[in-house]
Amino acid sequence: MASILDEYEDSLYRSASVQQSRASVGIPHSGYVNARLEKETPIFNKQRIDFSPPEKINSLVVSSNQLCMSLGKDTLLRIDLGKPDEPNQVELGRKDEAKVYKMFLDHTGSHLLIALNTSECLYLNRSVQKVRALSRWKGHLIESVGWNKFLGSETNTGPILVGTAQGQIYEAEISVSEGSLFSTNPDQYFRQVYTLEEESGPAPVCCLEIERGIEGKFFIIATTRKRLFQFVGKVPEGTEQQGFSSIFAMHADHLPSFREFPASFGFSEIAFYTQKLRSSPRSFAWMMGNGVLYGTLDYSRPDSILSDERVWVYPSDIDVTVNKPISIVLTQFHFLLLLPDRVKAVCTLNGQVVFQDLFLEKFGLLTRMIKDPTVQQIWIHTEKVVFRYHVQRESRDVWKMYMNMNKFDLAKEYCKDRPECLDIVLAKEAEHCFQNKRYLDSAKCYALTQNYFEEIALKFIEAKQEEALMEFLIKKLSNLKPSEKTQTTLLTTWLTELYLNWLGILEGDPSQRNLYLDTREKFRTFLSSPRNKDCLFNNRASIYELLASHGDTEHMVYFAVIMQDYERVVAHHCQHDEYDEALNVLSRHRDEKLFYKFSPVLIQHIPKKVVDAWISMGSRLDARNLIPALVNYSQSASTQQINEAIRYMEFCVYQLEETQQAIHNYLLSLYALCRPDSLLSYLEQAGTNPNRIHYDLKYALRLCAEHGHHHACVHIYKVMELYEEAVDLALQVDVDLAKSCADLPEDDEELRKKLWLKIARHVVQEEKDVKKAMACLSSCALLKIEDVLPFFPDFVTIDHFKEAICNSLEDYNKHIEELKREMEEATQSAKRIREDIQEMRNKYGSVEPQEKCAACDFPLLNRPFYLFLCGHMFHYDCLLQAVFPNLPAYKQAKLEDLQKKLAGTNQPSKSHHRPKDADTSSLGKGQQSREQIKADIDDIVAAECVYCGELMIRSIDKPFIDPQKYEEEMQSWL
Repeated sequence: MASILDEYEDSLYRSASVQQSRASVGIPHSGYVNARLEKETPIFNKQRIDFSPPEKINSLVVSSNQLCMSLGKDTLLRIDLGKPDEPNQVELGRKDEAKVYKMFLDHTGSHLLIALNTSECLYLNRSVQKVRALSRWKGHLIESVGWNKFLGSETNTGPILVGTAQGQIYEAEISVSEGSLFSTNPDQYFRQVYTLEEESGPAPVCCLEIERGIEGKFFIIATTRKRLFQFVGKVPEGTEQQGFSSIFAMHADHLPSFREFPASFGFSEIAFYTQKLRSSPRSFAWMMGNGVLYGTLDYSRPDSILSDERVWVYPSDIDVTVNKPISIVLTQFHFLLLLPDRVKAVCTLNGQVVFQDLFLEKFGLLTRMIKDPTVQQIWIHTEKVVFRYHVQRESRDVWKMYMNMNKFDLAKEYCKDRPECLDIVLAKEAEHCFQNKRYLDSAKCYALTQNYFEEIALKFIEAKQEEALMEFLIKKLSNLKPSEKTQTTLLTTWLTELYLNWLGILEGDPSQRNLYLDTREKFRTFLSSPRNKDCLFNNRASIYELLASHGDTEHMVYFAVIMQDYERVVAHHCQHDEYDEALNVLSRHRDEKLFYKFSPVLIQHIPKKVVDAWISMGSRLDARNLIPALVNYSQSASTQQINEAIRYMEFCVYQLEETQQAIHNYLLSLYALCRPDSLLSYLEQAGTNPNRIHYDLKYALRLCAEHGHHHACVHIYKVMELYEEAVDLALQVDVDLAKSCADLPEDDEELRKKLWLKIARHVVQEEKDVKKAMACLSSCALLKIEDVLPFFPDFVTIDHFKEAICNSLEDYNKHIEELKREMEEATQSAKRIREDIQEMRNKYGSVEPQEKCAACDFPLLNRPFYLFLCGHMFHYDCLLQAVFPNLPAYKQAKLEDLQKKLAGTNQPSKSHHRPKDADTSSLGKGQQSREQIKADIDDIVAAECVYCGELMIRSIDKPFIDPQKYEEEMQSWL
């Protein structure tokens, strides 16, 4: 197997050259074909709004799908983008030359502030039609508004911040009274809280933003032309409605933290990106003179939420002295710059321009760009045209940028749904790790790519990184599909070879002991992995060869256990004389077939433990299959060792109650060989009923005869009912035993007498003991002195038989007297019977005229009838009809025959010329025959009352309806 793997590694070098030649002609290394079937839509998809304003557009704001547009001098157009066909037009009602300077719409789209160039400010609520002037705001040119996103509602703005062109920051609150348009002034208060300054003095407040952090901390961001300020402070819980004065008061004596840049083009603008609705912004972009300051917002920082800041300079084609950016909008990965004639999208990851959209001169100069944070739509307008950008799949190419920045985790996150892109990222990451000698990480990444397997494997082989190669193969194996069986087999076998090589190297180095143990654990995990189980099982022969070629018997046993190849495990232990271990494996896995196979070997060395294991298996083992092992063992073992075989056979017979003849025969042979005392008790315990005896009687008889166990032979003869043979053999052992055998045939007196005669003959002729012979006469009542006398020799004197003869004569005399008494009793009994018969002949009963038949309930005296002693009375034909079906077949036949004969005697004679004497003689004979026939019929029909006799008792279990006529009867009821 190792040579096969060597050949495969050589083939890797040959295939690598083929792959290089493929690459030289343009064959991609990835398994994916990067082809686009249709043109991909751009990230920023522009749409011109079908709207022709009647007057020029001065300003446009949008939030929460609410769009507000200032047209001309005195018109305000409000459009709910959910209902674009229902615009709402509001007149400002100004008669002077005031113009709209800026408009500000809160995050809910409910509160609109209109700043005029005359330092005045107007307010319009979404639910009303009339614009109201904010009198307290008069005299201030509004540059920015910081809306309160935490306390604001549709009727109340909550505390908000207002920035002016003179650098002041005011805190204000606007509220709409319910029940009328304005019952009081909408501006609740308007007070100054701070003044922003630059090195030259107060500077316009370009932007304001209010954000809330953790633990009640608020962050306020304010920008001027060159500076970005941060005000940080806590507002006590429950006092948020009181405003932010306390936060600004903390910086009354010192400047807050700020960022400052030297260049300026007269204004600045900051944009924020909020990932989800009603959540805090996650990033910001500040457009100022030196470029765009981009960073993230970290609300957990104590003094500043700005984090990961970097400045992206403007693209080279933007000359800020001539062509200044007008507005900025921030998306998840881009910021868009609005120039007078175009829009540029710059990636926040690398500062590269990824999108540019040039507008035609006929549309006019671009005026303003704003984003609706709730629907992530971007709006741009000139004085006469409105455009809208949809942001579609903005993150589609982000993975490339992260990949080029070596931020592979982020790159994979943004292409996890695009496998062809993920493959490129993984390949780049793998190559990056390989070049930085992070071989294990490189292997893990390479395993997930579609790059050529041979090329990657050769990279690690040439770098002599076997551990990384193993990691690559393991990961590759885990990614294979179940249908890829050939690849799975190759990788599994190769990994096994690599593991064995690596373990062999580490095992010989004591300093690498910990690494060896760790690698061994990994190898065992690999072998026992459920994913590899089927492959390893199907190729277990090759794995065994590999393990054997490396001499790794430890893992060979481990692998065999995993494959449940316990036969190999047990065989290995037996070959190395590890019999206890082999038995432990058998006992642990309880495989009957393995017990049958290895028991002949194990019982030769550890008989007691083997028998204990057999007993613990109980009825799961078939003792018949273990008999060959016991036979081989008992033939070569001592008596003490044979006792183990007897112990298991006794367990089978007495505990498991085995009835197999082979088991009982083998136990019988062991008893006959080593335990004669147990033999007879076993036979007696088995009983004398041949049908309930489980051993072979003939085999047992032959076995006992061979070993001279005569008592056992006698018992077997008795079971076989060979009483003569039993008595003959018992007489050779013990006369008393013979006597017990002679009494066994209780139903056959002739045989019993014959057996006792055998005993008597033996006593007289063999033992010549007259007294014992006389004792036999007393033991058996069937024997008489005259039966025994022929056995005695002629010279024996009568004195020895005097008592027996007298007893015999007395018995005869008693018998004669008994017969006389019985004869007298019989005579008396016959006399009484004759008297009873005579009395019965004279017995009669009286029948009243109104008596009725018990069967048909008609008057009894109308027809011949029967009267029984019990009192029941029946017509002759009714009784015959009731009795006949219950008679046995032979009596029914006899009754029919008698009826025919009776009918024949009723027919008149056909001869009218017979002599008178002959007729008289014939009539006498016929009359006599008729009376006899009637008597015979009475004996059958009137033998007993049909209601009181045995006939009624026997009919209890008979069904009311004849089963043969059941169907017919059932149909008659339907």
